[in-house]
Amino acid sequence: MTKEQLYQRISAILRDTFGIEAERIRLDAKLGEDLDIDSIDAVDLIVQLKPLIGSSLKPEAFKSVRTVSDVVDAVHGMMQTGHEASTGS
Repeated sequence: MTKEQLYQRISAILRDTFGIEAERIRLDAKLGEDLDIDSIDAVDLIVQLKPLIGSSLKPEAFKSVRTVSDVVDAVHGMMQTGHEASTGS
């Protein structure tokens, strides 16, 4: 999955689960200040992303996440790690 596809998936979760208007969801949008995502919401977001990440989910990787772009990068990195682990590369 490309980062663009991942961004689209995360955007859909933010719209559908948290009721955030599409125009507010940008890569540079801050989760707390711009999108009103609190720590409980962030856990819900991670839970919804878990099927994409699989067993390589590392909650500590989300501690430094502040923007939508950070979420995309963190999930993309975990997906790559999980893919390498599952293929043995």
